[in-house]
Order: sequence, then structure tokens, then C-alpha cells
Amino acid sequence: MKENHSRKSGRQQYEERAEAIAAPIAEQFGIWIYDVEYVKEGQEYFLNVYIDKEGGVTINDCESVSRILSDELDNADFIRDPYTLIVSSPGLGRSLTKDRHLEQSIGEEVEIHLYKPHADLGEKDLRGELTGFDSERIEILADPPAPKKGKGKGKKKKTSTAAKETDDACGSSAPAEVLPDLKTEPEREDGRIRLSLERAAIASVRLAFDF
Repeated sequence: MKENHSRKSGRQQYEERAEAIAAPIAEQFGIWIYDVEYVKEGQEYFLNVYIDKEGGVTINDCESVSRILSDELDNADFIRDPYTLIVSSPGLGRSLTKDRHLEQSIGEEVEIHLYKPHADLGEKDLRGELTGFDSERIEILADPPAPKKGKGKGKKKKTSTAAKETDDACGSSAPAEVLPDLKTEPEREDGRIRLSLERAAIASVRLAFDF
């Protein structure tokens, strides 16, 4: 156990210890800890504690947790650098950074940003219903990509007289339909595409919301 603990970065250790202190404080108010982040912005450090509850949290909830948590963190005094404590709601477009976030969001609409364009869809940004996940993959029912603007335009192909006569002989003068050269298309369901994405290929996952 000591070996695993030593492999964690100082940031991760700060976050885990802060969450362990914050969780029982939040429970007093019927609140749970959604996430804890220790980040550096410019020259300043911030300990962001995101809280949530059924129906959403209020400013009073944030102030209640912050007041008690601030005192407890001062007593524990395990963060070396000066920092600012911020207790807030995770917001509408909250990031899903942990397995518990994904578990709570099954059936919800999510937005996924990939490091590289998807091999079949050619898109880095995907949106769809989160249907499942495991340690290696995340599964969604994704919206199909929008048609590319201007595709299909260009110089018209000339048709020779011989080719036209052949068409007439076959009883049709309509040009043959040209099908795109696509890879095996992912499984479709209700107009959406079922995708199984490698977690290593995913830059971020967050809940989708419309303004």
C-alpha cells in the first residue's frame, strides 16, 4: 500500500486528503462531494471543492461547507503552498472525470472530445447518450456527423457518346450512383451510432447542455 501511495503525485494526495476531510462535513447538510481539484493558475494555487445534492446546491450550501471545511483544512495543514479554497457547484456542463461521475450519468447526454478524429466519423467532438463504461472503454449512442458543406461540388464529368448510347440501350439515361468508399460503418440504433471509445483516446467527457 505504501508503494501505491508513493506513486501518486502531490496534487493527487492533496485532493484525496481534502476530499476525505470534506465528505463528512458535506454529509451534515445532505450534500455530497462531486470532485476536488488542486490546480495552479498563474502564480496562485486553488483548492476547488465541487459539491452537489438532489435539486442542486445553493450559495448558502457552499458557504456552510466552506466555513467548516476551511477551519478543518487549517487544522490539518497538509498543503505546503498558500492556496485559495473555493467551494462551488460543478455546474451544468460538469466534467466527468471519475468512474462515479460516469455511473451517475448513465442515460444522460454527454459531449466527448477526442485527441484525434474518430477513424470512422472523422470528428474529434462527439455528442450522444452515455450507455456504459468500463476501465478501458466508454460507450455512447452518438449523433451522426453533419454533412460536409460543399461536398460533391466540382467539375462535371464529361460523358462520351458511346457511354450515352450504352445507357440508352440499358433503358436508363440516369447516371449511376457513386457510393463513398467507407470503412465498415458502426452499428446504428434509432438514427444514432453506437460507439465504443477507448478511454486512452478521450481528452475530456462532460455533460451536454443546451443554452
